[in-house]
Amino acid sequence: MARRIVKAGADAGTGAAAVAAAVAPRMTLPRTLRSELARLARSPLAAAHLACALAGGAACGAYFSVAAWDPALGADAVAQCLGALMPLMVGVACGLAVDEERAAGRLANLTAVPSRGRAVLAKLAALVAMGGLALGVALGVYGAAMAAVGRLALGPAPLALAWAGALMGSVPLYALMLALALRLGRNAAVGAGAAGTLLAFFSVGGLAHGLMTGQLTGAAPAGLLGWVPTSWAARLGSLGVESTIAAGRGAVETARVAAAAGPLVAAAAVLSVAALVALALWFGRFEDGRDDA
Repeated sequence: MARRIVKAGADAGTGAAAVAAAVAPRMTLPRTLRSELARLARSPLAAAHLACALAGGAACGAYFSVAAWDPALGADAVAQCLGALMPLMVGVACGLAVDEERAAGRLANLTAVPSRGRAVLAKLAALVAMGGLALGVALGVYGAAMAAVGRLALGPAPLALAWAGALMGSVPLYALMLALALRLGRNAAVGAGAAGTLLAFFSVGGLAHGLMTGQLTGAAPAGLLGWVPTSWAARLGSLGVESTIAAGRGAVETARVAAAAGPLVAAAAVLSVAALVALALWFGRFEDGRDDA
């Protein structure tokens, strides 16, 4: 009788565990992403992104709305500037986000979960979404300021293309900087981002080069610097504006911009997929030995 009772209890326990497992919510990427977005929305990072976006867009709009530069080339310079700053901004955002995770529980939200790969990809996607929103706000504020004084020469479509290009070029950077911040800490990510921003400015010949010469510097040959991933956000963002400028200059310029954009878009897409897969696989075996935040 006792054995029957024990067996019945064991069977009941097994059944209860099976029912609990069946009704327990699975750790899917969309659910994990919603959780990450909810946590980041309450983080100081969200306010910092918004403040930087408003300040950057307002500063660019205030300057180019009264400057004597060609407003079309001014829009190109703004796209280049915001894109070139993305490596630094990504490094800072990823470094601070990892610091928050360490302070909240030594990365428990990323490591003590059923799927580390989904957790880190959700973190990455949330950071990309926040960066994309900030970039959109900056370009939107700039465009609104230019439109208010009648100097939005190219219209809003090139700014939308610049946003898409700069964000696409930034995705591999998010994966790299997040991995750096996890392995080596915030300072490594920020330092790598600062170096990447310098390379990005050099890849387009400097911020004022196109303004002074009238050249489409995003489409100009940049040698090896043009193929460094930290330069892609600046160049792809610039090419979004230059595609419209080139359309007004003739078939030769249009073809030159298209020839520059095609390989960069392909390279950014391939590297983005490869970086996401590599990040998920690497983080599945990640061990955090850092004691500092």
